[in-house]
Amino acid sequence: MTKNPLIICDFDGTITMNDNIVSIMKEFAPPEWTALKDGVLSKEVTIEEGVGQMFGLLPSSMKEEITRFVLQDAKIRDGFREFVSFVNQHELPFYVVSGGMDFFVYPLLDEIVDRDRIYCNHASFENDHIHIKWPHSCDSLCTNGCGCCKPSVIRQLSEKAEFVIMIGDSVTDVEAAKLSDICFARDYLLNECVQLGLQHLPYQNFYEVKSGIENIGEVKAWIQNNSAGVNLPK
Repeated sequence: MTKNPLIICDFDGTITMNDNIVSIMKEFAPPEWTALKDGVLSKEVTIEEGVGQMFGLLPSSMKEEITRFVLQDAKIRDGFREFVSFVNQHELPFYVVSGGMDFFVYPLLDEIVDRDRIYCNHASFENDHIHIKWPHSCDSLCTNGCGCCKPSVIRQLSEKAEFVIMIGDSVTDVEAAKLSDICFARDYLLNECVQLGLQHLPYQNFYEVKSGIENIGEVKAWIQNNSAGVNLPK
């Protein structure tokens, strides 16, 4: 029996060309953010702790300035809009699962991805400094302090019969890549996939992702069945 595909896509550094959190910190944060970033990359500090403390360095009064900066600075990776048109055309189950913050993830994806297909963190500007809330934190099977826990979201969305396709680039995607049947990877994640022996394909743009996904047997079967009018669960 062919498994149904489930496509999970990272945001920062994957859909966008750069990591927006790193860009924000470079522009606005005091030097202390660098040690926190290094701690996250070395896995000595959890993502939830490190990213939460990074944003805690920034005054809430800078909300408008930070938002304006990131919306102007971020660039969508080539082919992403066409890729979303492809998954929408074939009604493929597709979700953006991001360690980024709602105040920039939502507006950058407006008119491209429906918000009910986006999982991300929430930034609160109610106190003196920015406070991050984690609506999609780790479930009982994960103790990694992921912040937005991609493995937990995958478990929430998937069933045992589904074929998980992960698209990512960074340390925040490693645990999700371990749960995937195939991972489209670049940068840090690509090196991790090689070292861990995970099934993967490299990419630099979403034209390559689309081409690779079209050739996956489970996706071919989904498209064929969908074209024939078979009612497949999503």
